[in-house]
Amino acid sequence: MTIPAVIADAHVVAKRNIIKIKRVPDLLVFTTLSPIMFVLLFSYVFGGAIDTANGGQAYREFLLAGIFAQTVIFGSTITGVALAEDVKKGIIDRFRSLPMAPSAVLTGRTLSDVVNNVIVLVVMSLTGLLVGWRIDSSLVEAVAGYALLLVFAYAISWIMAWIGMLAPSPEVVNNASFIVIFPLTFVANTFVPLETLPAPLQTIAEWNPVSAVTQAARELFGNIPPGVPEPTAWPLANPVLYTMIWVVLILLVFIPVANLQYRKATSR
Repeated sequence: MTIPAVIADAHVVAKRNIIKIKRVPDLLVFTTLSPIMFVLLFSYVFGGAIDTANGGQAYREFLLAGIFAQTVIFGSTITGVALAEDVKKGIIDRFRSLPMAPSAVLTGRTLSDVVNNVIVLVVMSLTGLLVGWRIDSSLVEAVAGYALLLVFAYAISWIMAWIGMLAPSPEVVNNASFIVIFPLTFVANTFVPLETLPAPLQTIAEWNPVSAVTQAARELFGNIPPGVPEPTAWPLANPVLYTMIWVVLILLVFIPVANLQYRKATSR
C-alpha cells in the first residue's frame, strides 16, 4: 500500500476510537477525575507540609509538571488495554478482513490516544490554575512544554501497543503496566526534589526519562524557582534533548516490534 493510503486508513481508525470516547463518556470522565484528584490532594494535603513558608504555593508550581508527566504516561496505557480488548472481542479479526493497511490499526489507536491526552492536559491545566499554578514563560515555550509531554506519551503508547498485542486480556495489560509505570513515575523528580532521595535512588532518578520530561516541562513553563542551582547530571542539564533521544529510540524499536506482534496476533 502507498503511504497516503496508510495515512487515510490510520485516520479512519483514529476517528473510530475518538467517536468511541464521545459515545462512552464514562471513559473520559474517569480518565480526567484521577489527575484532578492528584492535583488537589498533593496541592492541599502535602503542599502545606512540604512548603510551610507560603502555604504550599511554591510546591504547587513545582508539582504540576510532574502531575502532567505522570498522567500522560498513565494515559498511554489506554492504548494497550483498548487493543487487548479489541483482540479479545474479535474486532482485530474484523479489521484484518478489510482492505486496509495492517499498520493503520496501531497507528490510528496511538494517534487517537494523543487526543485523549490533550483533553486531559486541558482539564488538568484548568485545575492547576484554580489551585494557584501559573505559566511564567512565553506562549511558544508553554506550547513546546505541552508538545514535549504529548510526544513522550505518544512514544510510550507504542510500548503499550506492543504489550496490548502480547497480553491475553485487558486486565493483564492494566496490571502489568501499573507495576512498571508506577515506580517509574515515582522514582523521579515528579513530586519531590531529587536531593531528598537516597543516593542510589537519586542516581536512578537522574537518568530516568520521566525526570527529564518533567524537568523540561518545568523549564518550559517557567516553574523553576529563582536561585535553584543548575542540575549537574547530564540528562537533567539537557532535559529536552534527553527526552527526544528516548522518544526516537522507543519509536524506532517499538513501532516495528508492535506491528510484528500485531501480525502474529491476527494470524492465530
